[in-house]
Amino acid sequence: MKEYLIVDGYNIIGAWPELQRLKEIELVEARDRLIEILAEYQAYSGIRVLLVFDAYRVPGLAVKLEQNRLAIYYTKEKETADERIERLVNELSGRFTRIYVATSDMVEQNVIFGKGALRISAAELLVKVRLSRKEIGKELEKRTVSKRNSFDAALSPEIKQLFEKWRRGDHES
Repeated sequence: MKEYLIVDGYNIIGAWPELQRLKEIELVEARDRLIEILAEYQAYSGIRVLLVFDAYRVPGLAVKLEQNRLAIYYTKEKETADERIERLVNELSGRFTRIYVATSDMVEQNVIFGKGALRISAAELLVKVRLSRKEIGKELEKRTVSKRNSFDAALSPEIKQLFEKWRRGDHES
């Protein structure tokens, strides 16, 4: 089954404490950090992430970019992120497809439910991201430990015990 996570970018920036602080300094910094976080999450989880930023009050054409293997959509003039998300849900819906939409916008949640997508609140997504970071950290720690002593990690417990006996001078084994 193919899984997609469509993220309402500015909604998440407004809901996550780290990104709220960055937004107060510079919106671009908050946006870049969200892109970085979601690219890492996509790589770990295997779910395809599509990030949508509202350009409702910004003149211009809709733009789709790929950054860190993450699909990033900027809406066209007079198009809201909600409208673009709804279109993406319609385009991606299929028999072997599961679509999640990350937003805390209650109106949007109701609309996407009607289109068959599942909702993840900003808080739920933050929990998922933090859990994936912990798992990545554990995996890196395992790899670091095994690289430090890769020969030892490759030995069975029985062989380790035999070597230990030899080391202690017990040659009778």
